[in-house]
Amino acid sequence: MRPSGAKANFLPPGLVSNLQDVLSSRKGAPQNDKNDDSTEPNSVSDDPVEVDDTKPVVLVTNADGIESPGLTYLVDALIRLGLYNVNVCAPQSDESMAGHSLTLKESIAVTSAEIHGATAYEVSGTPVDCVSLALSGALFSWSKPMLVISGINKGSSCGRHMFYSGVLAGARESLFSGVPSISISLDWKKDESQESDFKDAVGVCLPLINAALRDIEKGFFPKCCLLHVEIPKSPLTNKGFKSTRQSHWSPKLCWQAISASRNPAAGRFVPNQQMLGLQLAQLGRDASAAGAARRLATQKKNIEEVESVGVSGKSDPNQKAKYFRLELLDKKQEEGDDDLDFIALENGFIAVTPVSLSMHVEADVHAAASEWISTALEVEQ
Repeated sequence: MRPSGAKANFLPPGLVSNLQDVLSSRKGAPQNDKNDDSTEPNSVSDDPVEVDDTKPVVLVTNADGIESPGLTYLVDALIRLGLYNVNVCAPQSDESMAGHSLTLKESIAVTSAEIHGATAYEVSGTPVDCVSLALSGALFSWSKPMLVISGINKGSSCGRHMFYSGVLAGARESLFSGVPSISISLDWKKDESQESDFKDAVGVCLPLINAALRDIEKGFFPKCCLLHVEIPKSPLTNKGFKSTRQSHWSPKLCWQAISASRNPAAGRFVPNQQMLGLQLAQLGRDASAAGAARRLATQKKNIEEVESVGVSGKSDPNQKAKYFRLELLDKKQEEGDDDLDFIALENGFIAVTPVSLSMHVEADVHAAASEWISTALEVEQ
């Protein structure tokens, strides 16, 4: 699926640039510098993008991937409003359970994404990679957005699921940098929900987004927390917004053993081209392990990076691997207060939960832990 506002141009911008150079040379026109890395097909395009500096900058990311309908409908709606300078930096694939993870010791690829009306990039990394890179100043021309929106995610992220959630991690990373943020999830139900629910979800949360941007500019928006928004499975029949607290609800983690014959890594159910790609990737990793490091020059910023690859482990042909697959199952929800996130969501409200960066520990818990620490050390001494 392509974003609804995507241009119908399937040629990489670098390839188009190379073709233009060839045509120009045939006409006797001077050629562009061929040493410029920006002419590579997979590089980030340096073509100028019209930016209205008078409009507030909004950065949109997500966890489901840049081509997911939740992000597509949200970006399209923000662009149609004509009020904001919309920018997108999102994972190229599903990273919904990535949590607050960063990519280290590996390079990530960034390519331009064709979304009409927005400056957009897709990243071969996690939501946290996307937000961290976007706010670093190395990718976009602006220094700081007014608001970061992460979503709309496919599936609820209530309770303890927030710790696993990639969509919430994107908003949290923004708050780490002092930028206000909102994360949004739709309570998607298998065999019940449909893609149009994302469009409806955008419609019901736009008033909150507009209000947030208005109050950020006035200095009224809360600075000590992000807002996590949970939209019920039927967005148009919601009972309104409700301020909620994070509950202790969590999905049941169910690990199932998978036979080697059913596991893709064993070679079954994998197309020949894909399997060849996996084998070549492994050969590449093994070759890199024998070398030291290779240098990458970033001409645009005059920054020198060193990509280091560690020694890869040697596999034992006599050792058999076991394969497991994780599934998340809904646990039976216990009764609780009406202002808990999952209860408000089940009751049809749009649950808005403030999420703080503070690692607060209740006074009684802190006292009990302190007593144990002092007692345990006395015994050991």
